[in-house]
Amino acid sequence: MKPVLAISFCLLLQSCSSVFFYPMEMQVLTPDRLGLEYQDISLKTEEGLTLHGWFLSAKGEPKGTIYFLHGNAENISTHIQSVYWLPEMGYQVFLIDYRGFGLSEGDPNLPSALEDVKTGFNWLVEQEAVSGKPVFLFGQSLGASMGLYFVATNEQAKEQLSGVISDASFTRYRDIARYVASQTWITWSFQYPASWAIVGGYDPIDYVDDISPIPLLLIHSQDDRIIPFSDSEALFKAALEPKTRLVTEGLHGATFNEPKNRWALLSFLTKAAQ
Repeated sequence: MKPVLAISFCLLLQSCSSVFFYPMEMQVLTPDRLGLEYQDISLKTEEGLTLHGWFLSAKGEPKGTIYFLHGNAENISTHIQSVYWLPEMGYQVFLIDYRGFGLSEGDPNLPSALEDVKTGFNWLVEQEAVSGKPVFLFGQSLGASMGLYFVATNEQAKEQLSGVISDASFTRYRDIARYVASQTWITWSFQYPASWAIVGGYDPIDYVDDISPIPLLLIHSQDDRIIPFSDSEALFKAALEPKTRLVTEGLHGATFNEPKNRWALLSFLTKAAQ
């Protein structure tokens, strides 16, 4: 999540959850440029909008499938940097762009993006290539925050997921809006009016305990300047077992640039699938 503070403030006062979304249509690169085999996926929402995604094939016999939910800016062509290494490790990966991002049609807001998450999940679990293998949901930043709510409130997800990975989720949408507004003198005095404009009812902190008994991995960098590290502490405290916490270092969204973090994720996937 990389909000542009001045724009965030203006949009916040319009009482619209779309303040959390900064889509980019242009694709920076495609998986083949990273040496990956993939399929272009087109899905239809209930409203008839077309959503776009990529299904990355695992090298060798798949160990499982990762459903990846990206953060609030750009699109899957940039966020693929967080997951491109997983096919080499034996995991299929499905990345989806919410409406308005990349090649997906429409305009994003929080309720509709959550419907897009559901649309992608429903498609994924029906695929023959996925059948009989563990399925994991992996979200980063805004994607992690939406993912926690989605899993906690969707019975099919609870039944079919073997694990949930949350990298840099925040606790409450209003709190993160207030935090963003407080980071510059231009918007500091408007942090509370800004937060009041945010739609309620989707806050991860209120739902994270409902993910149990699915194994949960909560990741957060202690150097994160976008989402406060304290949010991770609060989420971990609220979550029920089985839960694991991975405290990392470095910039927001750069977790898997570090090999040790990749191995920690792989270890979690192996244990959660047992």
